[in-house]
Amino acid sequence: MLRANSRPTGDAVTIRDEVAEFCRHGPLPSEQDDSEGADADLELRERLLHAITKPVEDDEARLLTTCFGDDNCFGLAWTLLHLVESAPTPPVTSEPPKGANPWITRLWIRYRNTLPVCPRCGLSPQ
Repeated sequence: MLRANSRPTGDAVTIRDEVAEFCRHGPLPSEQDDSEGADADLELRERLLHAITKPVEDDEARLLTTCFGDDNCFGLAWTLLHLVESAPTPPVTSEPPKGANPWITRLWIRYRNTLPVCPRCGLSPQ
């Protein structure tokens, strides 16, 4: 269920229009993309990404994690990561499998680094 500029009520999942529009375009393009139209696509993605205001809801953050590409996308991936991290709950709380998208792995590492460390053994619970 998509509703413009609304927040979840009950069990209904609501995704703001600007989040849905950004995600509709799929993963961020690679910095190596020199195809025709790549510059226009990059400018569109930048505009759409910056139209999303913080904080995002948990459902929006989970959806946004599907939009990471394989590289920095000229810094847009970092902007996306910070947007995802503005959600109340971290979207990645378990270790991703080997070969997972590097940005998903980065989200996991950043989450893991927030966990308390055992004073006896120096290990975190995960």
